[in-house]
Amino acid sequence: MQLHKSVQVLQITEVLYFPYRNRFPSMNFEAEILAAPHDNSELYVVPSMRSLTAEEYVEAFKSFLDHSTEHQCMDEFNKEEMPRIMAGLGNGKSMINVLGVGSGTGEQDLKMLRILQAAHPGVLINNEIVEPNPQHVAAYKELVNQAPDLQGVSFIWHQLTSSEYEQQVKEKCINKKFDFIHMIQMLYRVEDIPNTIKFFHSRLDHQGKLLIIILSDSSGWASLWKKYRHCLPSTDSGHYITSDGITAVLRRLGIQYRVHEFPSGWDITECFVEGDPAGGQMMDFLTGTKNFLGTAPLALRRRLQEALCQPECSSKKDGRVIFCNNLSMIVVES
Repeated sequence: MQLHKSVQVLQITEVLYFPYRNRFPSMNFEAEILAAPHDNSELYVVPSMRSLTAEEYVEAFKSFLDHSTEHQCMDEFNKEEMPRIMAGLGNGKSMINVLGVGSGTGEQDLKMLRILQAAHPGVLINNEIVEPNPQHVAAYKELVNQAPDLQGVSFIWHQLTSSEYEQQVKEKCINKKFDFIHMIQMLYRVEDIPNTIKFFHSRLDHQGKLLIIILSDSSGWASLWKKYRHCLPSTDSGHYITSDGITAVLRRLGIQYRVHEFPSGWDITECFVEGDPAGGQMMDFLTGTKNFLGTAPLALRRRLQEALCQPECSSKKDGRVIFCNNLSMIVVES
């Protein structure tokens, strides 16, 4: 699960799919890492091509949200599965501890907190947030200020990356445990995915739950990254990780989990309309590249557009091209 102009109160948790991902060649992990092809490499990047800045990514992400059902997909999960998950938390305690990792501007966090409140009326909730972006932290705080129904919830922000937070906890020997930890669309941009999962799982209290939301292996992203990655520019680099990669880590760690699959679509029709501004932003988001359609070689643009039309990536509905953006909600036991 994209980010951009003046930072608006979007749910930016998720979507840092691309520009914040980096190569980590020494990493012993199944995740697909983009490598420029050994042949015809001039087709894949030219000097005028560059990665999106954080601000540009926000704009591209907004275009993604405007044309996708990602948030509706998460809302459906919240409606169908979260009440039962939340009901099992806390073990009768007078306070429930929650930790959000990479929470962005907090919209999804607050939705889950309200479900938790409904499941445990009168119980105090301590909500801690790990989020490195100061603009996102400011937007999250403003959202909280506009939420009078959350009086029973305390908020603590840690303006840190997940690895910085982990280091701080270890250095200060902090032993605090949490009843619920969530990591929504953020594992694409951590350095060491297996150890990050292992650390945060170790922070769970007895009968606690860890929620990981990640792109599904049934999504078009998975096919694009695995089968058509030669169509992506080398300006887009990092962890191409989907749900199968995460569950493989959990199995190696001997951790129990359940996977809930939810469908989501992204209307990318405008990607194929010459000169369309929204289509241009969508392609920037897809590739992590600023002005991809204006700077990429023609052969690369054509190859990517052809790949996007393949049935493994998208389908057609009423003349529109709908990219498969399915999500996996992985509920991990303590």
